Amino acid sequence: MRFKANHSILAAVLLVTFIFPSAVFAQKSKHHVTCKSVIFSDSTKVKRLYGKNVHGRVLPASTTKVMTALLVMERLKLGEYVTVSSRATLASPSKIHLKPGEKYKVSELLYAILINSANDASVALAEAVAGSEEAFVKMMNARAKRLGAKHTRFANSNGLPTKAAQYTTAYDMYLIFREALKRGFFRNAIKLKYKTIASRAGRKISLKSHNKILFKGWKQNIYGKTGYTRAARACFVGTVQKGDSTLIIAVFGCPKRWEDIKHVVTHYGGIAL
Repeated sequence: MRFKANHSILAAVLLVTFIFPSAVFAQKSKHHVTCKSVIFSDSTKVKRLYGKNVHGRVLPASTTKVMTALLVMERLKLGEYVTVSSRATLASPSKIHLKPGEKYKVSELLYAILINSANDASVALAEAVAGSEEAFVKMMNARAKRLGAKHTRFANSNGLPTKAAQYTTAYDMYLIFREALKRGFFRNAIKLKYKTIASRAGRKISLKSHNKILFKGWKQNIYGKTGYTRAARACFVGTVQKGDSTLIIAVFGCPKRWEDIKHVVTHYGGIAL
């Protein structure tokens, strides 16, 4: 009788494993997601695959530049030139050390903020769009609200620490990033490991992506925008393709950013990395 009972239990376990493999895998996983806030969604099917504190308030750090890039792409032509102001050059690192009076195409400065997370380029672009960074920030917050990002408040164009309150949520940043992905330039820019840009006068600047996933040799890359400050800790919002579906992951407040991303995408997205 005991043998028959054990045999029945084993058969039931095997059946569950066959029908619900992800459920069994989930039970075996010992990884603890360290990030304060995470959202992982199939934006094509509008289906959430994983969430942790998705509406909790977090600091955006340089993921702010996704909104900056979106507004710039909506308001300026990629081929027009921007003149760098003295104020823009005063931004704290990360920066590409722009010089006052230099002229760059909008596209070149967008590469700088999306690949190299250049804070000085963010200010230069903000001023080109709105005349001042302060006016640009008002546009950022208004645009966020129109996208449904109702729990977001930007205080500058680059996410650097500021006395004024700034915050977002994983869900809000998912909405903003999803909108930015509609732009072909944005999709292509976040895929680049390296890029060399040049001023109108010919001064060249080499860029290297802050997205370490691109250099890890994973089976599939996740393309996106990083962020980090001491207060915000490590952040990232990015995308990975699964068949016909575009998946978006946003993580904030992470002690182990890359490990958490790999776990969530593999474990809840069924994507081998």
